[in-house]
Amino acid sequence: MNYESTFICSPELPVEKVEELTAKVSKIVESSNGTVKTVQQLGKKRFAYPINKFREGSYVYMELSGEGGMIGTIENFLKLNDGVIRFLTVKVEKKKVAAKTAAKAAAPAAPEVKQDEPAAEQSPLA
Repeated sequence: MNYESTFICSPELPVEKVEELTAKVSKIVESSNGTVKTVQQLGKKRFAYPINKFREGSYVYMELSGEGGMIGTIENFLKLNDGVIRFLTVKVEKKKVAAKTAAKAAAPAAPEVKQDEPAAEQSPLA
């Protein structure tokens, strides 16, 4: 199954610690016979409201593939880690995965824009 997981780290954590947390989550996925497709560190962002007396946090987004039991292990790790403020993991539907791969395949084959006449010579609309 395919999953998307996002977790928010404390703004007090240095970048190295956030990368270390991300590496540990990746190691958990790989030890559970899963794969990490994408990892994006989105940086510090401001919250709409305070969470645990913090006004901002460091966001990390991951796309994962593996069995459902792996998700429980990841979430237990994130719950027990004091540096993580919030986390959310959702299952990605097959339709969305297929649409994403189709969009990537179609992106290089973009149609060429043809300009035979300059804009000044085109007839005005009535």
